[in-house]
Amino acid sequence: MPATLLARTLALAVAIPIAAVAQRPEPSAADSALIGRILSAEDRRDSSDAALAEGLRHGDVRVRVVATRALGRIRDPRFVARDSLPALPSPPSWPEPAWRLRYRALTASCDSLDAALADSALPVRLRAADLAAPACASDTLLVSTLRRWADALSVTGTDRARGRETWHAGAHALVALARLDADDARARIAAAARDRQWPVRVYAARAALFAKDTAVLRTLARDRDDNVKEAAVSGLSKLVGHADDELYVQVLRAMGAQAVRAAALALKGSPREDIRTTLNATFERWVARNNASARDARVALLEAAGRPASDDRPPSSRVELPPRAVALALGADVRLRVKLASSSAGAGGSFTVRLRGDVAPITAARILALARSGYYNGLSWHRVEHDFVIQGGSPDANEYVGYAQYFRDELGTVPHARGTVGMSTRGHDTGDAQWFVNLRDNLRLGRDYTVFGEVVEGMDVIDGVLEGDIIASIDEVGGAGR
Repeated sequence: MPATLLARTLALAVAIPIAAVAQRPEPSAADSALIGRILSAEDRRDSSDAALAEGLRHGDVRVRVVATRALGRIRDPRFVARDSLPALPSPPSWPEPAWRLRYRALTASCDSLDAALADSALPVRLRAADLAAPACASDTLLVSTLRRWADALSVTGTDRARGRETWHAGAHALVALARLDADDARARIAAAARDRQWPVRVYAARAALFAKDTAVLRTLARDRDDNVKEAAVSGLSKLVGHADDELYVQVLRAMGAQAVRAAALALKGSPREDIRTTLNATFERWVARNNASARDARVALLEAAGRPASDDRPPSSRVELPPRAVALALGADVRLRVKLASSSAGAGGSFTVRLRGDVAPITAARILALARSGYYNGLSWHRVEHDFVIQGGSPDANEYVGYAQYFRDELGTVPHARGTVGMSTRGHDTGDAQWFVNLRDNLRLGRDYTVFGEVVEGMDVIDGVLEGDIIASIDEVGGAGR
């Protein structure tokens, strides 16, 4: 498409307010089919599809905008011209919880940490433990508090009304104690390494790294949970290097991409020539699994075997358009209610997300289809950074395990404001169906991450989510006027 024609199309699109577009009559079946073909071409990154040229010439501005945006995204991964498309409605504005100001104000000052460890908000207390540095080892009040938390790890109830702590405080305290006084922490680390909850064992591995407890790390590298294996192997390789290569080779047999990736990274540069054969065989096994989101593990295996990342053979991308993508592109108000399991340690309850099909119709439609299939039910919020994002929806509660087929980026003009919902990626066009919810304005994410939804109810519930909280269900609920 000539640059001048693209410019004229964009100028025309900008001249027509989005509200006027939304008020136009329902498109004909033929026009809806054309929009579907345009979206399909965009998803395939096929600039030669005749639907694009047809859409650019169409008499309905909605079709022209979809076609213009599609062609821009196909030609430019960052799609600078997206900023010239019609302004889309801003997401709702959500006030901050009062405790977040105290969270942000925390410093590593031992005196300030003493007070923060008694804060009424658990995120503030956890942050204080994470900031505790060796300089505070002589602060008896701080150390005694951390010891009390770590010793209470066996109390795993979640009924805060009765004063019972979750595992989070004890786990964070354990790592802090290992930084402050490794000898004092060793017995507690050994006990935590036997805890029935795998997240506690992950923190035990992190603490064991600070305590340089290789015995515990070797035990945890054989753990039944692959997240524990990952943490243990990562720590062990930092302490002993290639001295435990045989153990890392055993971890290559794990089913979780995160554990295999950690083992491959640990084996990189191994002096053992026979390991290259094992790495190559493991790579072929992971190629056969046909899972796009396991790319990090495959690339780590290749690099450890001395091969370039370009040798990776990812599965072919999906090409079918998800149901309701056209309706979402035309502004359908579709909402999802996310219900947290009653066993969750956080605030519990539910929150509602409105899908932003006006900016990311294909992503929104794929998320909707997965939610309706029950894909997310029982999965967790595995990453919680209380002044950044919560992230979840991994089948293995891990950054490196996602949906088998990647989602394409659909970068748009909606900013990553507090309460917007984005798609997790590990590079361009590598969406893995994991959600993240922005807990604050994260405008810098706009260049790289697709916004596909916005929270319209229950932001207080999201602010209360803790690491490991479970998604009981995600159900479609009626939108405005339905």
